[in-house]
Amino acid sequence: MTSYRNILYHIIFRTKNGNNTLPLDHSRQLYYYIMGIIKNKKCHLYRINGTENHIHILSDLNPTIALSEYVREIKQSSSKWLKENPDFPLFEGWAEGYGAFTCGERTKDTILQYIANQREHHISISYEDEFKRILIENGMKIDKHFMK
Repeated sequence: MTSYRNILYHIIFRTKNGNNTLPLDHSRQLYYYIMGIIKNKKCHLYRINGTENHIHILSDLNPTIALSEYVREIKQSSSKWLKENPDFPLFEGWAEGYGAFTCGERTKDTILQYIANQREHHISISYEDEFKRILIENGMKIDKHFMK
């Protein structure tokens, strides 16, 4: 019997202290590197984008991998790569934690468009306000140490 799955996650994480250490003119190299990590995990990347201080990823999750392991691998591997890459001289690391929100086929196109428009979107809203809004929309209780 065939098994079916459609496990989509909208994953968000930021740089250490939310510092602007991801120059936009070099972001494509970072995104390709992360795409390779995702492919090696036998997952599918639908979209990746971000700004100088955070990244959004929409991908499926292979059912043999735990979400926490998946995000840890993306963050650890890309952090090491970024620290060794002269195009990212100010990068110090990723912040602790992340946001990961499930979505389905009905909302996938909306999230894809949202991720594609990150740079325009953040002209008028900070990462902190965006992340807080996403937490609330997903019924999450915001910790008193939010963004520390």
